[in-house]
Amino acid sequence: MTDGIGLTGARILLKRLRNVMARGGPAQMRLDQTVKLIAGEMVAEVCSIYLLRAGEVLELFATEGLKKEAVHKTRLRVGEGLVGDIASHARPLALADAQHHPQFAYRPETGEEIYQSLMGVPILRAGRVIGVLVIQNRTRRQYSEEEIETLETVAMVLAELVASGELVSQDELRPGDGIALLPIRLDGITLCPGLARGVAVLHQPTLQLLNLVAEDPAREVERLTAALSEMHSSIDALLSAGDIAGHGEHFEVLETYRLFAQDQGWRNRMMEAVQSGLTAEAAVQKVQNDTRARMREVTDAYLRERLADLDDLANRLLRHLLGADVPSTRRLPDEAIVVARAMGPADLLDYDRTRLKGLVLEEGSQNAHVAIVARALDIPVLGRCQDLMQKVGDGDPLVIDGDNGTLFIRPSDDLLQAFTESMRQRLMKREAYEAIRDLPAVTTDGIKVDLLINAGLLMDVPQLAATGAAGIGLYRTEIPFMIAHEYPDVTRQTEIYSKVLDGAGDLPVIFRTLDIGSDKVLPYWKRDPEENPAMGWRAIRIALDRPAMLRQQLRAMMNAASGRKLSVMFPMVTEIAEFDSCRRLLDLELQRQARRNIPLPSEVRVGAMVEVPALLWQLPELLPRVDFLSVGSNDLQQFLFAADRDNPAAAGRYDTLAPAMLRALAEVARAASEAGKPLGLCGEMAGDPLAAMALLCLGYRALSMAPPRVLPMRATIRGLDFKGLRGYWQTVRHLDGPSLRSALLDYASDHKIPL
Repeated sequence: MTDGIGLTGARILLKRLRNVMARGGPAQMRLDQTVKLIAGEMVAEVCSIYLLRAGEVLELFATEGLKKEAVHKTRLRVGEGLVGDIASHARPLALADAQHHPQFAYRPETGEEIYQSLMGVPILRAGRVIGVLVIQNRTRRQYSEEEIETLETVAMVLAELVASGELVSQDELRPGDGIALLPIRLDGITLCPGLARGVAVLHQPTLQLLNLVAEDPAREVERLTAALSEMHSSIDALLSAGDIAGHGEHFEVLETYRLFAQDQGWRNRMMEAVQSGLTAEAAVQKVQNDTRARMREVTDAYLRERLADLDDLANRLLRHLLGADVPSTRRLPDEAIVVARAMGPADLLDYDRTRLKGLVLEEGSQNAHVAIVARALDIPVLGRCQDLMQKVGDGDPLVIDGDNGTLFIRPSDDLLQAFTESMRQRLMKREAYEAIRDLPAVTTDGIKVDLLINAGLLMDVPQLAATGAAGIGLYRTEIPFMIAHEYPDVTRQTEIYSKVLDGAGDLPVIFRTLDIGSDKVLPYWKRDPEENPAMGWRAIRIALDRPAMLRQQLRAMMNAASGRKLSVMFPMVTEIAEFDSCRRLLDLELQRQARRNIPLPSEVRVGAMVEVPALLWQLPELLPRVDFLSVGSNDLQQFLFAADRDNPAAAGRYDTLAPAMLRALAEVARAASEAGKPLGLCGEMAGDPLAAMALLCLGYRALSMAPPRVLPMRATIRGLDFKGLRGYWQTVRHLDGPSLRSALLDYASDHKIPL
């Protein structure tokens, strides 16, 4: 490296910078001293610091080399110019010819037109960009990787000064909502249903790092090694708590978390950072910042969720390194709702579960590890609440409506009264549902309907008893694959399926073979990105291209069902030949088991899911081959209307009670009835009371739904007079219009049917 800074120079710069940060005096003065120091040590004519202000604006706060009158006057929007681009992507940028870059934005008041090259890095705090640090040179300079890393480390030091609030108040960055104390409503997604009321407790694990430059690298290696050992021991103790230890997916999630903590790659990257001259705690922070920057570009939801686990581990390790309080249980007010950008599963377990009433996340998904653990603890959880951390203050009163995916911040008295009434009504409904839990789902004139549950986790199986469901109409086998740290072998799969069957007892269970692909990814399985994954390589298409995978799964199911009935269903069947191929693989496994004298299931029933519209015109050929059919209403609807159900702009555009959908469902019911084959329906439609009324009229007698919908649906069924409903249906089913929903709602209202 002919220009710039080497390893020794980087250490000297960091030590001098630490001295500047440690001095007293105004923060602006220290910032001015900092840019002068960096420019000198990094052989740059310009060093500038831009800080984020309200309205997503980056303001020039300090400079060495640009015109001083531009300070506090030059502003760039996030995404505008090279500085704005660095902020919007949270990644470094190094250019030998910056002025000819398409993103270059000229600001005449700065005088920067004479500078050719530019290198900038984001100033990050808790994973968020709070500013940008830039150096510039007159000549075209090729900045090295070492220089970029040095500037990133310098930015870590600056982040502590910026985050103090002396330069930009944290209140300024909180978006205004009229009068600040007015109630605010945020919409999110339900990760665990329920209602909760409490005060906000901000989950802020970020710790202040005071020492970033190592005086003795060997000593820092010892400190990091000792802290890792302490952390492993504390995690072991945490995960052995009586109310969380045991079996089930939540326990597997925690075991996966434990393996993350022991990952050698993570450890090695931190050790390399220590060897470069950082303290152990600075090394932990740098590795996590690097990981966050890379993950910003990842669109895969599952992989992004794993970042929360890594954040959790990094902060846990920092607490051990800094000697910060690592309590066995974090104290909470009597009724607390924890608010976080994201959270790992072990962090949730740090809180006093007797006082924890709910959890709200700015990020999060149904498969987030923390959500799975929260479900095991029966804690209402909301996710994807945009700008949550900017709008909620510590101690703010909160109300979670987990049933409708809504958070109320600083709720009004009227809203609190409504919440109290909702809780009362909820309790009354729960008591009413409990009273009919063990009663059959039969209409007033004797039409019986089997109400089953959809499941995908072992913790769902006890819902059979809790709801009085008639069985599991859909067991999604892919979810245990998605939360495991490696592909489950036949032994592990057999264990899972055995526990499902054991938990179901004499009740039927329909296992759907792996429906991976689309939005359901396996973190340990690398695959090329797809333009339209929902209609791409997924489900049965993957299984037939990877027959060994399907055979192993079928083998595990047969082992688990030894001496018991086994029902297997293939998803995403598009052509008869696909079903035939899957059936042949199943027969090969049966023959294999027989040759080895392995006990077989007492009966094997094989079915197909009707999800792809093309199958509607192949039912006469398909029905003689299957033992049962199940309509997958979610995918059938999205493919029938060519409307991506994960796209908010299209998902709600078409109704399940639209004429086209109802005619497709009617055709499946007619064909199955004529062939004498059992027919069910699973998906969100099954749990919708108005849709269920239509399905009964079409001939469906088995509906599989989310467990919380079973008891309300039983109340709806028991309140129906089928003969009267059928007569009304005949009068409205040919009405013009986009949906029959309003007509069915009128009938339910007129006849006081519980919905």
